[in-house]
Amino acid sequence: MSAIPANLDSGGLAYKRTARFRARPFDPHPLLRNPHLATVAAAYWPRDFASLPPATNRLFEVEPGTRLLAKCHWQERRRGHGTLVLVHGLEGSSESPYMLGIAERAYQAGFNVLRMNQRNCGGTEHLTPTLCHSGLSGDFRAVLNELIERDNLPEIFFSGYSTGGNLVLKMAGELAERAPRELRGICAVCPCLDLASCADGSGQPRNLVYESYFLRSMRNTMQRKAELFPERYRTDRFFRPRTLREWDDAITAPEWGYRDASDYYHRGSALPVTGQIHVPTLILAAQDDPLVPIASFRNSGIEENPFIALVAPKYGGHCAFISSEGGNERFWAEECVVEFCTSQSLS
Repeated sequence: MSAIPANLDSGGLAYKRTARFRARPFDPHPLLRNPHLATVAAAYWPRDFASLPPATNRLFEVEPGTRLLAKCHWQERRRGHGTLVLVHGLEGSSESPYMLGIAERAYQAGFNVLRMNQRNCGGTEHLTPTLCHSGLSGDFRAVLNELIERDNLPEIFFSGYSTGGNLVLKMAGELAERAPRELRGICAVCPCLDLASCADGSGQPRNLVYESYFLRSMRNTMQRKAELFPERYRTDRFFRPRTLREWDDAITAPEWGYRDASDYYHRGSALPVTGQIHVPTLILAAQDDPLVPIASFRNSGIEENPFIALVAPKYGGHCAFISSEGGNERFWAEECVVEFCTSQSLS
């Protein structure tokens, strides 16, 4: 592997602008140094979220006719606490283990927590006639604006996993210097900030199990959309794409007005706007990630932006980071996200 940027290391780092935070070095579980084993283990690791209180549902209207469902865990005095908004990855939901894990840890640390569902995820196909794609950063700008204007929340953080990481980074980059003061920080775990390289990487033979899972889940969603909106979707007219790029060429791009998948990937990726981010930002990446090439993070927008800190251990898989330690330290990325937000909070 070629040399990695100077600000990309295996654990602790000094922020250029946010020196109060220093990540604990990641020591991988000795049996999970294989990236595929780590990635799968993270999805099926037995976990108990007994300390997370029941959630209340809230709908955010992000555009006319489209609402997102949030599972909310509010502190007793919500305005006296920081608020962490969580965004899942491709075909995940508010019930994904990492969403529940971060929510439990953040709530115990004193944060309000919102576990967002992207469009059509978590059983919400009926809340929008549209499909979803990985560049809909405007959805989360709408959530941010409502939390500021309606709830008067003084400190808001966003954390996204995988494609959710792309969404929150893209949102911050598009806001640039106009980011509201209430937006205190952004965290992205294994973000797919270059959608083209991630789509092409998922099509490699070693990653066919992931791509097959994504395509099967997306076909199931399309079937449910056709049942709800038969005038708009006809599944009998769709061929069966063999890759994510074929899916995006045939379905995502024409649905959203892109020329083709390449056009969608370019315009939907956070990579072109990372250099414009003007809020404290933490990116966690694994050098052995099977789905997100580490080369994605070797760019001037990240390396030269004083608001961004990048931590990239040698191991970790895709959104896994299962450590050799037990208890609350087992899931290293979740710990880092909450500690970073705590370090940036004034509450």
